Amino acid sequence: MHTSQDHLEVCEAAARAGGRVLREWLGKFAVSNKGPRDLVTEADFASQREIRRILLDAFPDHGFIGEESQDESVAARAGAAGTAGLRWLVDPLDGTTNYVHGFPAYCVSVALAQGDEILVAAIYDPVHEECFTARAGGGAFLNGRRLAVGGTTDPAEALVAVSFPPHVTRDSTAVADFLAVLPHVHAIRRTGSTAINLAYLACGRLDGFWVRRIANWDVAAGLLLVAEAGGAIGPFAGGRSGNVSLDDPSFIAACTPVLLGHFQSFMDGCDRSG
Repeated sequence: MHTSQDHLEVCEAAARAGGRVLREWLGKFAVSNKGPRDLVTEADFASQREIRRILLDAFPDHGFIGEESQDESVAARAGAAGTAGLRWLVDPLDGTTNYVHGFPAYCVSVALAQGDEILVAAIYDPVHEECFTARAGGGAFLNGRRLAVGGTTDPAEALVAVSFPPHVTRDSTAVADFLAVLPHVHAIRRTGSTAINLAYLACGRLDGFWVRRIANWDVAAGLLLVAEAGGAIGPFAGGRSGNVSLDDPSFIAACTPVLLGHFQSFMDGCDRSG
């Protein structure tokens, strides 16, 4: 019977292998459009094939959901698990636009989940050779060094990040959220990689992050990292910290519960229609 440590070792190996593929494809790929301002490269597909091979060779009864699984059924992409009730959630290249432009903020994100419970996770940044890993109940680590979130409680001292959807209109909720938070914090960043945002929150480089519309493969690994590093995750309006639905992830993450509460109050009342 496989242990969580077995799962984590394969998870990390797969993430690192995907990163090696991305390095090999630099400067050699063609680019196509998935949607408005949303790019995909041959490197995305090559990375995912290698990650999938490693994961399913080790655990053939597990499910697999990858961002570039365009050949799979809608049901499979929506969250069907394998016969073991476990599913791997994989983004083989989070930050494709950065990758295409040579902007050094992209990564590979791999996580294993059972329902909404995330069991193990790895986020690998091949540019900086940083591998963030976590196991439920076992802590979060960066290249083997245990991580802890920062202790910021005052929004005025907080460096935070936000993810925008590929196409943003002036009257969108994403813009309303941004404007609601901007006057209250030290600064806001947009890295272009949701997984990197969450990894940076877990290791104390960021104090907060939020996103209303995202895919589960973008956030699964990062959510476990933040939780295991001691961070707080919660809904947009009130409520307690807790698990995020992986079928429709939407959340605010912060280094402390106090800071989470501030963000919830700033964005409470923003239009939730888009």
